[in-house]
Amino acid sequence: MQGFSNYSGVMDVELKALEDKVSRLLGLCQRVRAENLELRQDLAQAQDEARLLKENMAQAGVRLETLIESLPEGMA
Repeated sequence: MQGFSNYSGVMDVELKALEDKVSRLLGLCQRVRAENLELRQDLAQAQDEARLLKENMAQAGVRLETLIESLPEGMA
């Protein structure tokens, strides 16, 4: 029975090490998920800002064309 007791102790140590690794892995997964969510939100905000800038540039282009067309002949 002495061998079984020693084997059980080794198993306990190995199981504890595995438990620690799984715990660290779960913590890492949670951090990665949180970071992923934050990055998705940042990306959505950047895409919205890019869309607004494109719209503003298009509107400015239309205004410029209108101003150029309204200039007297020879000034354009």
